[in-house]
Amino acid sequence: MSTIHIPTSFNISITFPAASFHRRLGAWAIDLAILITYLYFLTKIFSAFVSGTPFDEDAERSVVRGIWMFLTVVPIFTYHPLCELLLNGQSIGKKVTQLRVINDKGGRASISQVLIRWLIRTSDYMVLVVILMSLIASRYPQVLTQVGIAFGLLALDIILVNVTARHQRLGDILAHTILIRTTQKTGIEETIFQHVVDTYTPQFPQVLQLSDRDINAIKNILDSARRHHDYALAERAADKIRNHLRIDNSMSPYDFLEILLKDYNYLTTH
Repeated sequence: MSTIHIPTSFNISITFPAASFHRRLGAWAIDLAILITYLYFLTKIFSAFVSGTPFDEDAERSVVRGIWMFLTVVPIFTYHPLCELLLNGQSIGKKVTQLRVINDKGGRASISQVLIRWLIRTSDYMVLVVILMSLIASRYPQVLTQVGIAFGLLALDIILVNVTARHQRLGDILAHTILIRTTQKTGIEETIFQHVVDTYTPQFPQVLQLSDRDINAIKNILDSARRHHDYALAERAADKIRNHLRIDNSMSPYDFLEILLKDYNYLTTH
């Protein structure tokens, strides 16, 4: 299985499984099916409404057409960015196929990164453009040029996914994001934030010297070490953090990193 290596702020690389082509294709097909289903039922509802409602003026028809266009265009074009922002880097299709968008540091993609990725979704949109334009190409030969451009952009994304080290398409490269495979459960446990009881006593107040990025790196390293049973990775990270914070203890690296996360959560919320 192909993997992606991401350096952390502690100069230790963490490993993520790369998103395979068939999983990408499956996620795309599921998301496309959801949007087509939405359009189908929206069309049915509006058709029933229009056929049963008499319109006296052209202005009324224009308002209905405007509402129709809004309910058609806005959900389709905002589906992916809204899902990735609200569902921690996943659309419904990605959730089913166990894929997630992360930034190139291993953390959650920012709003700006999600928007850049969305604006350059050549793979998703060009497939639809190629299909639609191909249907009318026989009657309008002039669109063959547009079909060629659309197919070229689609081919570019397919090539980039297969030849780039991190399997990124054009939008990912420009947004500094990566699509990975994840088998972990979605929820609060995937973030650096943990629920810590009020009676908890922090052991290492020095943890506040670390930044949010450092804490996120610790969380990713700990998750990666557990997922791959890589004790050496956890030990290297623990040693570097001990030296940086001047902490002397003999805890196991797993326990030490876990306590650092708890201490950070407690100290930043109390």
